[in-house]
Amino acid sequence: MSGGRTTQRWDVVVVGAGLAGLACAHDLSALGLRVRVLEASDRVGGRMRTDRVEGCLVDRGFQVFNTAYPQVRARLPLRALRLRAFTPGFLVHDGGRRLRFADPTRTPRQALRGVTDQLAGPRDLAALAALTGFDALAPAALVRRRSDTSTRQVLTAAGFTRGFVERFFRPFLSGVFLEEDLATSGRFFHLLWRSMARGTLCLPATGVGAVPELLASTLPPGTVALESPVTALTDEGALLEDGRLVPARTVVVATDAPTAARLQPGLTVPSYRTVTTYYHLASRSPLREPTLVTDVRRRFVNSVVLSEVHAGYAPHGYALIATSALGDDREGREEATRTALAECYETDTAGWDLLTVRTVAGALPAMQPGLPLSRRTRVAAGRYVCGDHRATGSVQGALASGARAAREVAADLF
Repeated sequence: MSGGRTTQRWDVVVVGAGLAGLACAHDLSALGLRVRVLEASDRVGGRMRTDRVEGCLVDRGFQVFNTAYPQVRARLPLRALRLRAFTPGFLVHDGGRRLRFADPTRTPRQALRGVTDQLAGPRDLAALAALTGFDALAPAALVRRRSDTSTRQVLTAAGFTRGFVERFFRPFLSGVFLEEDLATSGRFFHLLWRSMARGTLCLPATGVGAVPELLASTLPPGTVALESPVTALTDEGALLEDGRLVPARTVVVATDAPTAARLQPGLTVPSYRTVTTYYHLASRSPLREPTLVTDVRRRFVNSVVLSEVHAGYAPHGYALIATSALGDDREGREEATRTALAECYETDTAGWDLLTVRTVAGALPAMQPGLPLSRRTRVAAGRYVCGDHRATGSVQGALASGARAAREVAADLF
């Protein structure tokens, strides 16, 4: 059917079934409002999606799941995700050496080996313990009220040596912030570090796409309409690509920032970080543990044997390795990455099969110092915009922004 309008008038139409849209829809439905979610693609989740490729689970770019996020703990029955944890800490490849850094707050004996491994001296371990202890124990509101500078300035002020910043923080945080200069907001860094200290980095048994699927399952049946792209907003509701109008009292745009700006002109679109992930399949695991590997030379930002975290990510008898690099894929980059992996894993990678490549152009919104950690979602009468680009570039940010939109919609409708 083309043109015309759908028969039911909704209280709220939510455009986009990513984390923010699903959280918003859940909270509004719980208040008794009639909510319709319109999703352009064939699945919920937005950027948080998992594909099956030749028997392997492949996320849209390497992603991890943090159990400490308040919105996660409030909304999700974590047992249902069948989570498996990464090793606390990671391996750093530095000039032909592979050094282990263990989290001193969780594995103090192993952390002391970092001193003899020449990765961290007593000064840096003491500074790390102080930083982690404060961020983990201080109220989140206190962290949010701090004056904002870059992450690099925060680390310098905390007393870390330059060598430790370059060999530990820079390689690790490049994979978190998707930028190499540690220019990301220091307040955001503190909140992120707090969540890492208080929680566990994991992967769900069936990929990160299980997270939005679990959220969607909490909505009333029939709430989400897939393959329903919205082309415009009108005074009466949302106009679908096929010409039909979905009438609604209120519309919440829960898409990425460029799409939101197209539907609601006048919005500021932040710059975005791009990441490319190479998925290789090997006949045996190059590292028999679920540990992140970083490279001081920055040929890639991180690598992990996903099948060591969850055996189900690869077919029986194979290992699936995910390696992420900043920016787009380009000619010769996979070969260069494979060479770097041979050094870092201390193994021959010539026989590895390239399973697939995933480039995510809008992986994360840039978080420069001074940006608010949360913004009002009401942008016009009956119009709201939410998403991680209106809060922080994280699962917590997306869910919190969706929750804020629901509160602001409810305040206007009731």
